[in-house]
Amino acid sequence: MKYIETTPHKELAPFIHSYWELKGEGSDSHWERNFPDGCAGLVMNLGGACLTDNGSVSMEFGKTYVVGAMTSFKDSFIDSNTHLLGVCLKPASFTNFYTYVAQDELTDNTVQFEKINSFNIDKILANHFHYFNQYFFYRIRSKENVLHSIISDIHSANGKLKISELARRNHTTVRQLERKFKSQIGISPKEYSNIIRFQNALNLIKNSSENHSLLDIAFECGYYDHSHLNNEIKRNTGFSPSML
Repeated sequence: MKYIETTPHKELAPFIHSYWELKGEGSDSHWERNFPDGCAGLVMNLGGACLTDNGSVSMEFGKTYVVGAMTSFKDSFIDSNTHLLGVCLKPASFTNFYTYVAQDELTDNTVQFEKINSFNIDKILANHFHYFNQYFFYRIRSKENVLHSIISDIHSANGKLKISELARRNHTTVRQLERKFKSQIGISPKEYSNIIRFQNALNLIKNSSENHSLLDIAFECGYYDHSHLNNEIKRNTGFSPSML
């Protein structure tokens, strides 16, 4: 499998993490697992039919799909005919480009876009990353992200801030915060914070030395104990920490 990521134009960087391309190679034939990160995305299939959402959705050639925020892991089947192009949007950035359903209607789902929102396959084939920059420049509706400061606070605290404190810092109520997160990201602020905390723990596990125990990581990341961390890792990845 060959995977390439490209950064967007600097003026799109506040809204887009990256453009990516995935190609199956040789005798590739396996399920590829993705973990939740709180982001929505878009995918165009340029290869053979590709099963995703743990086998429940088949992405067809030439069609564009929107992928909602995930609350657990998701498997896609990769083989030698797989060729996918995608866009990873930053949290709460979907509405900067699209007038569509509230994001909580897309959570954990991969949905085919209607033609008016789909990528142009001829232009994609000519130069896909250049096309993406032009496409999103043309579509941008607003340069404001109403959740930017709140998301920044969550990331700065690695997901350990209480939601009541998050609301207080940003001069809003918990109820208003929950409503905005559901419509703009698709999940609650607590769920988003848990994903960021999980991602931080995952990074520490993958890069820790032998004398950095699971219990140490659990306390560092704000979990009650190593069992709490172990359960969160399994829920988000389907694996035990030792398998990562």
